[in-house]
Formats: sequence, structure tokens, C-alpha cells
Amino acid sequence: MSWSRCIVLLLLSGPSWAAGEFVIGVGGEGDSLDGVAAAVFGDVAVGDETWLAASAAYTSVDLNFRDTLTTWYADLGLDHNFGPFGVRVGAAYWGDDDVLDSTDARLAAYVRSDRAYLCFNYEFRDFELVLPALDIFARREVQFDANGIGLSGRLALSDNVGAHFGGISYDYSVDLRIDENRPIVDYISVSRLSLVNSLVDYRANVGIGVDIGSRHLEFDIAQWRGAVTGSKTNSYSVRFLTPIGNRSDIEFGLGYDDSENFGEATIFSVYLYFYGGG
Repeated sequence: MSWSRCIVLLLLSGPSWAAGEFVIGVGGEGDSLDGVAAAVFGDVAVGDETWLAASAAYTSVDLNFRDTLTTWYADLGLDHNFGPFGVRVGAAYWGDDDVLDSTDARLAAYVRSDRAYLCFNYEFRDFELVLPALDIFARREVQFDANGIGLSGRLALSDNVGAHFGGISYDYSVDLRIDENRPIVDYISVSRLSLVNSLVDYRANVGIGVDIGSRHLEFDIAQWRGAVTGSKTNSYSVRFLTPIGNRSDIEFGLGYDDSENFGEATIFSVYLYFYGGG
């Protein structure tokens, strides 16, 4: 989701910070399928080479088989740089314990320079899925886990232009397509903000960013494949960041999703960033 991307970008800016400096962000997004999300996140330099990041978010989507589903997300991460190399550890929770939730642990190792960044990512996810009682099927709970391995990076193509990419692939402990006769997808998947989009075989994205004075314009293309149905979603987005004060920025985002599962959707987001310390 968008706030996860923001946290990563904050961490990438870390080495130019002094202890005590921080960024706080707040914002939200909505889509044409009546999904909405709100988030608050931040990054603080707890040392010259150590940064602490945290985020919390809320989402709401309308379902076909029940009232509006609300979910919560919380994330905490610690990053330390040893020179050109660094490590990052983190933990997160996301979901609704009446439907689907996950507890995650992450580990990353990266190498960076003034113009390039390359990161190897590992993630362990512990899921619990509650299958509702529908027709002849009784309610039951399914516990499973997943191991994800990924790679991400950024490269400065010039003083004002940079490219970035990212991808992760998951290996699940169970076959999530064993319940094809049950309307699981209709129950928890109606947009990119719904819970089933946490259950993916892979995610991949590539993009380019351009600095225009103190402003920043970014274009992204992404794709993910659902682990429940095997359906693919292609996503396209553009974001524009501009200052609104000496220590604050605002970012506007517009996106378009084309999904084999939930069809077409447009997404709009707004985020505010506040800088302090030092």
C-alpha cells in the first residue's frame, strides 16, 4: 500500500540525517469501488546511523456477503547503516481477526552509495483465515504461513532523474486454491484495499522519478498475482510532491488498476509530510 512505500522512501533518505531529526506523514486514499484508507507514519533518527520507523493504518471496503469490512495495519522497523552496508528488521500486523489477519517479520540487507541502492528482502508471514459458513459449508479456521524473498533498488540516472524497482515472491505452506467452490474471493476481495490482496504469489513494480526544482514527479507500473485465484492485477500510478512550507510537503497520487478479479478501478491519494528536529 501507499504508506508502506512512503516508509521505504523515508528510510532511504536516512544517512543524510542527524540524530533527532524526523519525518511524520499522514494521509489517505480512496478508490472508485468505495474502498477507503487512512494512515499515519513516521521515521526518526535515533542515532547518526540508526533510524526507527513506524506506521498505523485503517481500511474500509464494502463486501458482497456482509457489511463493511474494516481492517487495521501496524508496522515497526529499525534500520542501521554500517557504511556502504546496512540491515533492517521489522514486524507488522494487518487484518481483521474475524476474516483474515497476518503477523509478519521482516529482515533486509542492503548496500548503497550516493547514486545507487540495492536491497535483499526476506519476509515471514503467519496467517489465519476464517472461512464463513455459507450454504452447505461450515465455518472453519485455516492457519498457514508464507516465506517471501525479494529484491528492490534505486539508481540515480542523472542529478534530477532516478529509477527504482522492487519485487517479492511468496511460498505458502498450503494450497490456497483448494477451496475453489467457496466464494472466498467475493467475500474478501472487491478492490486493491481488500484483504485478499495481502495473499499474493508475487508483487513487482518499476518506476521513474523526476525532480523539478523542489518538486518531485513519479511514475510507477506494478503487477501482482493473487494466491487464491491466480488472477493478475496491473496497476499504473503517478504521484506529485510539492512543498507547502519550510518544513512540510504535500503529495497527490492518481492510479488506475486493471484486475482480472475485481475489474477496473481508479485510486486517488493525498499525503502530508512534516519535518522536524535538528
